[in-house]
Amino acid sequence: MKLYHGSNVIIDRVDFAKCHPFKDFGRGFYLTDNIKHARNMAFRRCMRTGGEECVTEYEFNFEGAVQDLKVKIFDKPSEDWAEFVMMNRNEAATHPAHDYDIVIGPIADDSVVMSFRLFQDGYISISELVKRLEYKELSIQYFFHNAKAISYLTRV
Repeated sequence: MKLYHGSNVIIDRVDFAKCHPFKDFGRGFYLTDNIKHARNMAFRRCMRTGGEECVTEYEFNFEGAVQDLKVKIFDKPSEDWAEFVMMNRNEAATHPAHDYDIVIGPIADDSVVMSFRLFQDGYISISELVKRLEYKELSIQYFFHNAKAISYLTRV
């Protein structure tokens, strides 16, 4: 399976120290199977920090990873997914917030942050949050939490 990472540099080696905390699935290396989304991420990174738009391509041994690692898959927005994202984005919580090697699921990008804030502040219920997100065209992200997980990626 082909996966892509959009940035302002080609990623020759994953450095977890450079990965930002408090993202949807925690601190780790994120990829997508949607090259359009990866290009958009590269554009956004360059707008914030400069550099050239780069998309690094990987081959992911999904079957091997699922057999050997602890993998969590969210097929679509759900209450479980929303609570998981909120847990990982919560700066006051203990991190890492989970022990999965790989997490796969929808991206809670900037277009849905307002809905998450409304939920977090108690203005909407979790079922209303999920309902709002079901109507978004969400891309899928692949989160790699550690070196063992990264070993199932081959740079193309």
